[in-house]
Amino acid sequence: MSQAPVTLQLSADEALVLFEFLGRFSTREVLRIEDQAEERALWNLECLLERQLVEPFTAGYAQSLAAARERLRDRV
Repeated sequence: MSQAPVTLQLSADEALVLFEFLGRFSTREVLRIEDQAEERALWNLECLLERQLVEPFTAGYAQSLAAARERLRDRV
């Protein structure tokens, strides 16, 4: 699996709505849609990722996901 950066372009509105959504999660530790715009922004983000990533469409996806999760976890 490549460790090359993935570049995504968000609109300013998407960025602002996602910032608020993620900010709430970081303070409350609860992921909950509070406005339909958040849902739309997340769907748009999923579409952008779908265009960039090949791993979700390969036979080794589960292993790729497990490895990525392990690399991203905080080390204690």
